[in-house]
Amino acid sequence: MEEASNQNINDLPEELLLRILTFLPTLDSIQTSLISQKWRPLWSRVPSLNLPFELFPSYEPPLDTRQFFAEFIDRVLILRSNSPIHTFRLSFIYHDHYGSHVDSWVRSAITHLHARELHLDFFIHKDFHDEETLNHKYDFPFSVLRNGYVENLCVTRCDLTLPTKMSTMRFCSIGSMYLDQVYLTDQIMSDLILGCPNLEALELQNCWGHHHLKICSTRLQKLVLGYFYDSELQETLVIDCPNLFSISFDCCAFDKFVLKNALSLVEFHVDIVHLIDGSYCYWSKVVRLLGQAPNVKHLNVQNWWFKDRLSEELLNKPVDLSMSSLKQVTMKAYTATEDELNFLKILIGQGVTLQKIVLARTQVGEEGQIGERSLPLVVLYREGSQGWKCSWTLYPATPHSIDSEL
Repeated sequence: MEEASNQNINDLPEELLLRILTFLPTLDSIQTSLISQKWRPLWSRVPSLNLPFELFPSYEPPLDTRQFFAEFIDRVLILRSNSPIHTFRLSFIYHDHYGSHVDSWVRSAITHLHARELHLDFFIHKDFHDEETLNHKYDFPFSVLRNGYVENLCVTRCDLTLPTKMSTMRFCSIGSMYLDQVYLTDQIMSDLILGCPNLEALELQNCWGHHHLKICSTRLQKLVLGYFYDSELQETLVIDCPNLFSISFDCCAFDKFVLKNALSLVEFHVDIVHLIDGSYCYWSKVVRLLGQAPNVKHLNVQNWWFKDRLSEELLNKPVDLSMSSLKQVTMKAYTATEDELNFLKILIGQGVTLQKIVLARTQVGEEGQIGERSLPLVVLYREGSQGWKCSWTLYPATPHSIDSEL
């Protein structure tokens, strides 16, 4: 019998220990310095800083928690070496009182630590806010990015302070941008795209301030838009990105959608906010968008528009959904209603190009409400001249009923 190994965690290579610490919040990685002498300096060499306010020990009154958290970050940045990091991740409930603190943290992450990814979340969750905090927003100094190497920028609930000549400046390192709860006028959007010539991925969530939004870029490949609700101003959206590969709409209700030069578009995702009186209107706009993207191969839909019966007038309207390049469709929140089965028949009529339909099923409550629990996937696939076949994992009832209908 081989002798039991006497090795312990201290015998692991430093490179592996640093890798382990990257998965921990910075506060926890600092506490590992108490393990042994070998661990003491490791936290300062971890190639990331993860500073979540929501995981910081709470104090009473809550204002003390913010003060202690700010002092903690100040101390971390003083004690840590200036060796480059890959990721700087901060969440905080902002107040103007801490403006100088946050400015110093952001500048340190960009100019001293040369972070490649910068994540700033000043919302966290609504439970962290009251009337006072909602009146305070951090002004992100966009120009400081000129002094760093940030490739992936993610900011939540702050304002963007752009340089005066933003459209003529070149923030060439930025390839991906995520903006959530950001005041975004038409001009700001235009300046951001012109000032970031290498931007390839853009995600906008819960943004406001726009009226006639134009997203025009020859470099952009992936675009995600979420929670854009139409107003009395009849907002419009124009997308002109000839190299766009993937597009996603999640609860978007613009009065007018325009999609130009979409020959490169192969992935199309859409979740439509369910409005009893307006769902069909928005869905019909999406169908028209699909008509401008003839090479779409993967269609991912959230079928909320099937949750209520359509009127006889709408049911009798002809369905024009001809997509000659479509290879795969995913239907989320699938509950096997009659209307959903009818939609499946429409999809199968797309021709021999369509090879696969994925049904992401969702549990239905006793009163017909849609539950949060997802069920195993059902996959319909074309099998040559034999037509469509079905596969599933644990719940055969739904696939059998679908197979018999088809």
